[in-house]
Amino acid sequence: MKNYLSINDIDSLSTWVKEAISLKKQPRKFKELGSDKTIGLLFFNNSLRTRLSTQKAAMNLGMEVIVMNFGSEGWALEYADGTIMDQGTSEHIKEAAQVISQYCDIIAIRAFAGLVDKEKDEAEEVLNGFKKYANVPIVNMESSVGHPLQALTDAITMEEQNFKNHPKVVLSWAPHPKALPHAVANSFVQMMQKQNADFVITHPVGYELDPNITKDSKIEHDQDKALENADFIYVKNWSSYSDYGQIKSQDKTWQMTLKKLGNAKFMHCLPVRRNVVVADEVLDSKQSLVIEQANNRTFAAQLVLKKILENLN
Repeated sequence: MKNYLSINDIDSLSTWVKEAISLKKQPRKFKELGSDKTIGLLFFNNSLRTRLSTQKAAMNLGMEVIVMNFGSEGWALEYADGTIMDQGTSEHIKEAAQVISQYCDIIAIRAFAGLVDKEKDEAEEVLNGFKKYANVPIVNMESSVGHPLQALTDAITMEEQNFKNHPKVVLSWAPHPKALPHAVANSFVQMMQKQNADFVITHPVGYELDPNITKDSKIEHDQDKALENADFIYVKNWSSYSDYGQIKSQDKTWQMTLKKLGNAKFMHCLPVRRNVVVADEVLDSKQSLVIEQANNRTFAAQLVLKKILENLN
């Protein structure tokens, strides 16, 4: 593979998951693969797990790592062609991407949705700008529309925990005081569409995700009904897609509690607001997989980088 921009770049999810679990047992086995190679991690938005896990993954493969927080350290970039740059932007993506390509063998990018202009967000100007003008492979560390590293992580985590051939998996919306992007939910949906599972999305009316992503996935507006007999419950907030970026509801009854969880395993990508999105009793229970998920972030990223390095060598 050349780039990893979407969960759909994975040719066989089950094969990848098995390889990641194997890699987890011997994380330094391929440390010579990245020898004399450099990865540049470009952050246009904040990060904890993504930054540390991707850096750790690169180090496990023997790579050198350059990290740049573009929001506070880099020049403001221009992405449009033919623009007269007499306003706030100082450097064009055409030059920036080519320059960074001279310093790095792989470029990984994290750039969130602005949640103001749907068309602009879906154009993925940062990610696609680097894809167009860079001369090296690009990795998506969360973009406006997707978070494919997290989705691969989630698939790994469920495989390690699963005890059924056809588990029931529920993606449940949760309340949040801020308008949040759709990226994690989008990639989780796309990942689940590749799985042999009973998959259900539940959210209040008005919080439908992009229908081009959910496609024929089952949607249930009654949360209690959706959660019945679930094996895994993945909880995540997202803002409205139809009324783009808006908060339509703050219904606190959608918070995940131990009673709602039942016998299911609880999943969340983190960070999470305790006692808003999910109750303490859930996060602190043995049914919570959030720490295991965070650990698997390293091996999801490491597998992606390994496959790109194998293509380079």
